[in-house]
Amino acid sequence: MSDNLFDLSGKVVVITGGGGRLGGQFARTLVARGARVANLDLAPATIEGALAVACDVTDRATLEDALARITDEFGTPHGLINAAALDSHPDAPAEENGPFEDYPLESWEAVMGVNATGVMLACQVFGGAMAVAGRGSIINVGSTYGVVSPDQNVYDYRRQRGETFYKPVAYSASKSALYNLTRYLATYWGPKGVRVNIVTFGGVAAGQDAEFVAEYERRVPLGRMAEEDDYDGAVVFLLSDASRYMTGSNLVIDGGWTAW
Repeated sequence: MSDNLFDLSGKVVVITGGGGRLGGQFARTLVARGARVANLDLAPATIEGALAVACDVTDRATLEDALARITDEFGTPHGLINAAALDSHPDAPAEENGPFEDYPLESWEAVMGVNATGVMLACQVFGGAMAVAGRGSIINVGSTYGVVSPDQNVYDYRRQRGETFYKPVAYSASKSALYNLTRYLATYWGPKGVRVNIVTFGGVAAGQDAEFVAEYERRVPLGRMAEEDDYDGAVVFLLSDASRYMTGSNLVIDGGWTAW
């Protein structure tokens, strides 16, 4: 017996942050499953089979332009993955990775602008179109650091070698905001047939400092950081009819990080 629960053939899916590591991975996965994918970013990656659309999630006008282009090309979206995100790089200027008391306001506003405001605006534009159509699925990409506070002890190795380093506050605060945005929209759009869920992902292996990886993996029950494709199943599930009665939920896939 064939099982079409996870079928995405012909579904139109918008991915913000499509030029990033996870956004690009999701685009390739969904294209391979027959979805019509629009890949949005300031500089969208060229992925075979996906429509690349230049877009700034903090600018509603560019989101509306993107919707118009996608609708002309594919039709009204069936799904939205909010993968666009900004974080301080480990090698960012000292003031960004220094003590909380000195964290720059401009850094806070930049991160919150993409990670929280950008998600809200994308939901307004693409979610609003799906609500008019009477169907759709939105996936907000959260983080373990939006559920629990960053463990600053992970970075002790940097302080032991004389650096002043703390995982900054803005990323964690911005990701926390998405959990209640998700619940709000799930209840708001439920009557319109639009489902809204959030995924809590752990850290992805991306060539980080070996000492960081060792400290991180020591805290993960499964003993490793995630690979890019570890999250594909969650995305397929939430976009497909397999999750048709699921909304307002948080799907945690973090190797057990938050289980301690």
